[in-house]
Amino acid sequence: MKILVMGAGAVGGYFGARLQAAGEDVTLVARGAHLEAIRKNGIRLESGLGNLTQPIAATDTPADAGPADIVMFLVKLYDTAEAVEAIRPVVGAGTVVIPFQNGISARGALTEAFGVARVGGGVAYIGAEVEAPGVVRHSSSFARVVFGPFAATARAPLAALSAAFGRSGAEHALVDDINRQIWEKFIFLSAFSAITCLTRLPIGPVLADPASRELFRAAMAETLAVAMLHEPSVDPGIVEARMEMLSAPGSAGMKSSMLFDLERGRRLEVAELSGKVVALGADAGIPTPVHRAAFAALSPWRSGNPLAG
Repeated sequence: MKILVMGAGAVGGYFGARLQAAGEDVTLVARGAHLEAIRKNGIRLESGLGNLTQPIAATDTPADAGPADIVMFLVKLYDTAEAVEAIRPVVGAGTVVIPFQNGISARGALTEAFGVARVGGGVAYIGAEVEAPGVVRHSSSFARVVFGPFAATARAPLAALSAAFGRSGAEHALVDDINRQIWEKFIFLSAFSAITCLTRLPIGPVLADPASRELFRAAMAETLAVAMLHEPSVDPGIVEARMEMLSAPGSAGMKSSMLFDLERGRRLEVAELSGKVVALGADAGIPTPVHRAAFAALSPWRSGNPLAG
């Protein structure tokens, strides 16, 4: 099948390469030095699940790829509006766009642009970073995507994508409760991003210290309270389940993608993560003091390092 990966950073690069290696027709949308390295040398994965150097089509102009069966939408949350316009030429009558982003806001923008039948939902679970142009280092013991339809989503392209992931060997699931999955990821990711950025630490040392451990737990609990108003099927035990997951061997070195961005002086998604929790909490009368503090403390970094020239 024909797959466009809109935003081929670490996550898009990893799964795009696995799909291409399995024989799918994949085009990565990237830019700058990363794009040039992929064009010249292919994309290289350094992974405990198997290293790979994969020749693959890459462009900075989605229209060059032609109509797609699936668009895996992976741009940063603050780039959503621009990316929606960029993919218009590739979204046809049989296309489904699946956002695999960190937050919860892309669905609305994509549905407004392309209609309810053309938009599904997805979440990705992986620790990875672009270590050098054209090189993705996969640092977690897991790499999994979960995706599925909303009520009116065209289902055939999703079934075809599930089959493609099956051929690739990548762990995946096609589910009927994707909205719950998205909210449960947001509960974890909003807190994980906030607390690793505030402490400038991977999750291991955060959980090893009693005070920061409880701060992380409290941040997840705030997002859980907000999430249950919007998706009542969310598992109320999700906070403890994620605490247990992160205590497993091999998880201590995990960092959020937002911390990688902070360390490199890049823009942060804090307005779309902690800021979104604060806004939804305010609308519902739910206190969100941890996320409010995180948003305030990280706000000067929203556009990158404020001390950079």
